[in-house]
Amino acid sequence: MSSKNIIIILSSAALVVIVLLAFTKPADNSSDSNLPTEPATVAVQNVMAPPIPSKLDFAGEDMPLDEFDVYERIDRELTINTFYHSQIIKFLKLTPRYFEIIEPILKENKIPDDFKYLALAESSFDPKALSPSGAAGIWQFMKAAGKEYGLEVSDVVDERYNIEKATVAACKYLKDSYSIYGNWTLVAASYNAGKSGVSKFAQSQKEDSYYDLLMAEETNRYVYRIVALKTILLAPEKYGFHVNKSEVYPSLSFNTIEVSEPIANLTDFAKKHGTNYKLLKTFNPWLRDTSLKNELKKTYQIKIPKMK
Repeated sequence: MSSKNIIIILSSAALVVIVLLAFTKPADNSSDSNLPTEPATVAVQNVMAPPIPSKLDFAGEDMPLDEFDVYERIDRELTINTFYHSQIIKFLKLTPRYFEIIEPILKENKIPDDFKYLALAESSFDPKALSPSGAAGIWQFMKAAGKEYGLEVSDVVDERYNIEKATVAACKYLKDSYSIYGNWTLVAASYNAGKSGVSKFAQSQKEDSYYDLLMAEETNRYVYRIVALKTILLAPEKYGFHVNKSEVYPSLSFNTIEVSEPIANLTDFAKKHGTNYKLLKTFNPWLRDTSLKNELKKTYQIKIPKMK
């Protein structure tokens, strides 16, 4: 046999061996003690739907939970907010600081206490909040509306960021709206859609109840979101939230001084009164510049922090 034929035979034999190895079942190593004998356990998180109280209201006006769409809408907002854990924890820590400022002003102006939750829904109680549309402050006033209700709005002083004054202005708006609709639920809706907007929907659909109107989606959800926040914050443990009293953010402690003259430099002003520029602006976010021109020599009340 020639050497050429021998090479061909050997090559063919090698090819057969390779094919056999490729299709041979691996050895059973199930007895190997290093390999798992049972499927791995999968951790399962138990998630439950949040409870819906049998009765809910806004400003003393009952929510008609016997209507299927009303029930489903409040269910949606309760679910969304219950599982927005970081936000609700933040609100539980933060809201006492602002509620103690807002509540007495609402009471003095005979506005239902529930409207403090409207302010929370508007701004998340960020005193420096500014929306893409230009609404500013805790009550999210637009420039024109702020001026209409007595707030000074300029590049130097913007009282939409003054919590006390903006709350008084909001009370005026809410009273005007109530004189039109005669119920607080529609008043709340008008804060979102505007008085003219709500009136347009009410007239075209011949309805006078928020719960019977079909409006823009944001307004459709608006009151439900406010009621959901109120419901959770009034009974946080029922919805799985636990915040100790020691974890609640403290009230802002300050002294108030009246200023009727221009302030050339707010940094120097802050240092003179024992604080710094950062804290001065934190306590007085309505001061919008590095100075207070005050050419008309108006009297302003400036908060001087007593805390660090």
